[in-house]
Amino acid sequence: MSKSTRVLGAVLGAAALTASLAACGGDSLEKSKDTGSGASAPSDSGSGSAKGKGKGKVVIGAAGFTESNVLAELYAQVLKDAGYSTSITTVNNRELYEPSLEKGEIDVVPEYAATLAEFLNAKVNGPKAPEEKPVASSDVAATVAGLEKLAAPLGLKALPAGPAVDQNAFAVSKEFAQKNNLKTLSDLGKSGLKVKIAAGDECAVRPFCAPGLKKAYGIDVSGIDPKGVGTPQSKQAVKDGVDQLALTTTTDATLDTFGLVLLEDDKKLQNADNVLPVVNAKDAGSPEIAAALDKLTKVLTTADLVELNKQVDAQREKPADAAKAYLKAKGLTK
Repeated sequence: MSKSTRVLGAVLGAAALTASLAACGGDSLEKSKDTGSGASAPSDSGSGSAKGKGKGKVVIGAAGFTESNVLAELYAQVLKDAGYSTSITTVNNRELYEPSLEKGEIDVVPEYAATLAEFLNAKVNGPKAPEEKPVASSDVAATVAGLEKLAAPLGLKALPAGPAVDQNAFAVSKEFAQKNNLKTLSDLGKSGLKVKIAAGDECAVRPFCAPGLKKAYGIDVSGIDPKGVGTPQSKQAVKDGVDQLALTTTTDATLDTFGLVLLEDDKKLQNADNVLPVVNAKDAGSPEIAAALDKLTKVLTTADLVELNKQVDAQREKPADAAKAYLKAKGLTK
């Protein structure tokens, strides 16, 4: 599924939190990390004893878009391999699944450090907190530390983050990059080239989009082409040379299809949305569960996520099958 509906910058959904608990608070730009508002019935992956009694049942939450579905399958399968009975339930909106995680209706959810940190910041400290006193930054260790402090009083436990990261990113055509010797966003700023950005309307005012590119990199943004975030239309516009820069994500699996490449965010404008498991501390906070998940977290990379997303979205594999093959290939399951 496209990530074109996520909201830019974890600080930017905060105001919506007050307006409605069904709104998507604290998201980063690609809002499909929080699409929809419904829940699906659990998908059982075995049977076992009650939660908290030995190696019982663990319920994994998924947010309904491709990457979250794949991550949920990875979690379910490594935990099953460790002796737990697992099931997956899909709750498409963080405003719904986060309270379920607090209550223990869901035991573990694959999350994104910066996005969840600012979501909880807004929930605990008010809607203006992510903007006035943000806890997320480009420093993953500091971001996770801030997340841990917010999560603990809610009965949640953030497990260690790994190298895999799904955050806002900017792509150019391979031809444009080669012609202008561009590898980083700093290179683009130094080039003095005027660029039109294919993105959402909000890019014009969001600190992690046009204003941030101008301030951090000195990029000359000539305008915004409102074709959406990471949409085929946005990428096609850059491929055709109508626009020069497309706002997408680091785990976009279709860049090659459009002949695009990402420019490195070498000054770390974007917040650290590294992937990490978040668990209900009472029901799923055991060292055994943490150890099983940590084996996966340490191995999983951004490139791995790109490939897994591609297998599901482009090659039409089932998330469970893609996850199973990956885990076996990495020696993480028997």
